Amino acid sequence: MRFADIIGQEELKRRLVQAVDAGRVSHAQLFSGAAGAGTLALAVAYVQYLNCRHRHDGDSCGECPDCRQIAALEHPDLHLAFPVNKQGKKSGEAVRSDEFLPQFRSLYADRRGYFAPQEWYDRLDLGKTLRGMITAREADEIIRKLSFKPYEAPYKTMLIWLPEAMNEEAANKILKILEEPWERTLFLLVSERPDLLLPTILSRTQEVAVPRLRPEVLEAEARRRGVSDPAQARTFARLAAGDLLELERLVSGGDEGQRKEHFELFCSLMRLSYNDRHLDLIAWAEEVAQLPREQQRAFLTNATRLLRESYVLHAGLGERIGYLWGEELAFCTKFAPFVGSQNIEPLVAEIESARAQISQNGNPTIVFTHFALAVSKLIRRLK
Repeated sequence: MRFADIIGQEELKRRLVQAVDAGRVSHAQLFSGAAGAGTLALAVAYVQYLNCRHRHDGDSCGECPDCRQIAALEHPDLHLAFPVNKQGKKSGEAVRSDEFLPQFRSLYADRRGYFAPQEWYDRLDLGKTLRGMITAREADEIIRKLSFKPYEAPYKTMLIWLPEAMNEEAANKILKILEEPWERTLFLLVSERPDLLLPTILSRTQEVAVPRLRPEVLEAEARRRGVSDPAQARTFARLAAGDLLELERLVSGGDEGQRKEHFELFCSLMRLSYNDRHLDLIAWAEEVAQLPREQQRAFLTNATRLLRESYVLHAGLGERIGYLWGEELAFCTKFAPFVGSQNIEPLVAEIESARAQISQNGNPTIVFTHFALAVSKLIRRLK
């Protein structure tokens, strides 16, 4: 994976190249951002540039053995850790990333490094109840691998994808290595939710914030993917909100059923909240609790977006900075009078709280029941 293969992020790529060329390589770095911004792909491109012996013109050569092996995630000095689990696991059985490396490499190659956690969990066939984890035994394996000197490359690299999936014991073990790293060892944490990491881990890493892609970058990408109508390409770029994966879904029409389901759940929640129908809100919470956890998180993310758009409409700025169309625009236009400065921040805070609890394996029925009743109180404030 060369920097040239990364979509957009030109300024960030320049900064990373300049840091390496100047010899400023922090031993522990946190690449934080959405999967659709290219966070994982960018981290791999950085490792490749760092270890390429023939880099030139601000990029790795892409042809030397180190480049080819790193691009395929098969270099002996590039180690990977990521959330795993499996159906039918026996009590006390250790499940580690190495068992699933072929599947992870395959997904990475198929998607060119741009994929969401749910795509990985679908490859693992975890179903609705299991979630991926990075356990203490995985942390022990990470420490063991890093205790050896680099085999071929200048640096031995441990890339941990979604470190927020570490349990507390694993996180504390990793923390000890971050405090006293071995020479020529590089830790790269690639996170979508750095707020879920231990503060002590955050304090020992240098953050590389990966921003969402610019609208003009996504617009050009939409045209490259076959959207010939310039107006439609601009619309898709705006709706994608800086996320390449969302743009892919819009262009292909994929996940339209899931998007519609999330929209209908949002509409139902707001209608029930406004009409103060508590028993129906509890039934609504039980329905959402049956969704897979990644879909629950996706629903909450979508709810934040729709609340934001409703607030923009309430403020009279919809035509200038709004990102809605079709049935979403129709509903949010009617709903906008009930989202204002009095309740927008508490509403978003409730969503963030629910998302954090779901990410931490909270009971979804309890989480969404509390969430629905809290939202009902806030919506009624503007009634």
